[in-house]
Amino acid sequence: MTLPDFRLETHFSKWEFKAKYHMTASDAESMSLQDLLSYATPEERAEFDDMWLGYTETFGAPDVRDEIASTFTTCSRHEILCFAGASEGIFAANSVILDKDSHAIVVTPNYQSHESLPLSICSTSGAPLDPPNNQSHKWSLDIDRVAAAIKPNTKLITINFPHNPTGAILPPDRYNALIDLCRKHGIYILHDEIFNGLGETGTRHLPFVADVYERGLSLNVMSKSYGLPGLRVGWIACKDKAIVSAMERLKHYLSICNSGPSERLTKIALRHRDKLLARTCAIVDENLPKWDAFFDRHADLFDWQRPDGSCMAFPRYKGTDGVEQFTKNLVEKSGVLLLPGSIYQSELCM
Repeated sequence: MTLPDFRLETHFSKWEFKAKYHMTASDAESMSLQDLLSYATPEERAEFDDMWLGYTETFGAPDVRDEIASTFTTCSRHEILCFAGASEGIFAANSVILDKDSHAIVVTPNYQSHESLPLSICSTSGAPLDPPNNQSHKWSLDIDRVAAAIKPNTKLITINFPHNPTGAILPPDRYNALIDLCRKHGIYILHDEIFNGLGETGTRHLPFVADVYERGLSLNVMSKSYGLPGLRVGWIACKDKAIVSAMERLKHYLSICNSGPSERLTKIALRHRDKLLARTCAIVDENLPKWDAFFDRHADLFDWQRPDGSCMAFPRYKGTDGVEQFTKNLVEKSGVLLLPGSIYQSELCM
């Protein structure tokens, strides 16, 4: 497997810990270990303090998977596999489902590994989101365009809502239409749902695909909506137990198992997830109106589309110097780190 340079992560490796103002993080604001443990009951705290520092189960500890399963409406722990973050899950899902004779479809723009990994395995097509226009003031996905991209050997469609980087949430009728389309053709859906639950208070999120589609793979992680990226615990839920089993066997070549302390902390966080999500959504509630006001003041320089969910948005810079030079000047002269849109440039076309 030959993979291209990961543009976003390369950019972060240069600037993420050097820039004074990191304005382009895709995760909700993190908390300290002590702050997280303050949510724990005495029994939960004792379980963490007294834990055994040995290997954990490759699937993930059963009680942790029970807590993860409680975030779903129809999934049990037997349909859940834990990973060392979400990226390992993306790698495992693509590697297990696809082979050189397959075809994959990826909604673009997207987190680069969703595109680069299938491209390294098989023929891959892009299904670009339609940008806001005079008729539609939101980013949207044309289901007919997705249908036109399907081939006899299409095995996987990858989506991501709330969307990275636009913050768009697919309308429920289009989501259901996409699931019906994939069910008709026997296509797996890998749904990157890492921002589910995050947005303005009261945001309506889509149901997890593993709850509503027998070939749906729900990818989630503690990093984004919960604001706990340092735990490095993610998971995939899927009703197709053969796929889950195959990913588990592949994980033997990857992380093998998760960090035991991270699993204990994940259990605490998920048991108190309502409080954690209320905290991160309150941060969005406070900051989003400030961005509205900022872009109103600078409408000559930016096109601004409010995100439907998550803590991300994808404004368009209209300055004559170009977005590459603009973001370069910002970080080098003022210490403000933003991502140029070119980082999300896709190599795919329909």
